[in-house]
Amino acid sequence: MTHVVIIGAYGSAGAAVAGELAPVDGIDLTLVDDGDPGGGLCILKGCMPSKEVLSAGAHRFQARHDERLVGDPPEVDLEATVERKDDHVLGWAQHRREGIHELAEYEGVDFVHATAEFVDDYTVRAGGRTFEADYVVVATGSTVYVPDTPGIETVDYMTSADVLDATELPDSGIVMGFGYIGMELVPYLAEAGGMELTVIEHDARPIDEADPAFGDAARDIYEANWDVEIPTNCYECELEPTDDGGVRLYVEFEDGSEKQYEADQLFCFTGRKPTLDGLGLAETSISTEGEWVSDTMQTVDADHVYAVGDVNGKEPILHVAKEQGFRAAQNILRQESGQQPLPYENVHHHVIFSGLGVYPFARVGHSEQSAREAGYDVVSATRQASDDGVFKSKDVSEGLAKLVVDATDGTVLGWQGLHYHADSFAKTLQVVVELGLDVRAIPDRAYHPTLPENLDGLVRDCVAQLEG
Repeated sequence: MTHVVIIGAYGSAGAAVAGELAPVDGIDLTLVDDGDPGGGLCILKGCMPSKEVLSAGAHRFQARHDERLVGDPPEVDLEATVERKDDHVLGWAQHRREGIHELAEYEGVDFVHATAEFVDDYTVRAGGRTFEADYVVVATGSTVYVPDTPGIETVDYMTSADVLDATELPDSGIVMGFGYIGMELVPYLAEAGGMELTVIEHDARPIDEADPAFGDAARDIYEANWDVEIPTNCYECELEPTDDGGVRLYVEFEDGSEKQYEADQLFCFTGRKPTLDGLGLAETSISTEGEWVSDTMQTVDADHVYAVGDVNGKEPILHVAKEQGFRAAQNILRQESGQQPLPYENVHHHVIFSGLGVYPFARVGHSEQSAREAGYDVVSATRQASDDGVFKSKDVSEGLAKLVVDATDGTVLGWQGLHYHADSFAKTLQVVVELGLDVRAIPDRAYHPTLPENLDGLVRDCVAQLEG
């Protein structure tokens, strides 16, 4: 029998590996997780609870935003929002736990509710027991990253986890970190908490994976709709407390100028780091310096140890974690049968629930810039949401979309959208991109009046360029 130990079985990546391997004859499986209540980051403190609270802010924003509606907008009841979020989280976590515990009913599968650590390259200790493994899968996820900005230890700060649990918020805040987490939580703080916010942006615009027009549009949407200031091309230099218990941040701009900002509260949305502490990797041959995990999900220094999900630092996205888990399970079986493990390759497919999810950003496949960098000759089309009457009729006419097509054969290479329901459009475009469809083969027909009229316009514009 081949023995596989999975460290972090409750998380999305670990659960994916477990689900693939548990039914396989000839595999003994030990599932280890110390989670309480257990369920993984996405369920407990990530994408699912964040969408729950964002929805409350979104409802208020849309009521306030629509000039056809009169009277004072309703207030967001933070206590009720957090209470409902917590109730749903417990249910989601229970579902994940039950799934893992059901796997433990398979013959040869054991679940250990404990913290695990390596004793050596092939030995894992958990719950007072020692397990000799042929393969080990590390799926311990990530933890909040707090930068070492001078003075940060002298001020109070809130992380994304704190915001998700907050039942009261101050009047003003400074935000460090404007990636996925900041893009999603900044408008929530402004809408649900009525906060005045200063958001530090290191680059010329947010959303660095997008073509520039999308980052510019996102900044415009944020500053136009909420009490948000976004200074760009600047870096945090030092933090200090103010006399009244707030925070003061000194920043330096790209041109060498300096400025200071003051607020009641500091928010650190500065990303996450792999959870490696306590694993006992010092007792193994595995070094986590640099690119320590290969594209096959095997660690560079020990090819029987796999690292999947956030812990490998490659792409901390939920669906990527699952797909890496599926590939790791497949590769363990291939490796065991003497076959060469396969690399994990994915089509870029990201969604940011920006603008409270009313104006989400989504990207599938290439941007125009990445397509050109990859050597493609391309044609592209861009449409503003305001170009299509259906967006106007729904009072969501802000944003834009872009389609990128191979100029030589018409293959759709990628799409980006920053507009109402762009997150839902993403699945359609995933099918188009992953199947390698010719833009001329996409039916020019929307079911009026529906938002995909915007997509039809993009398709027509690209076809016209190809045939012109």
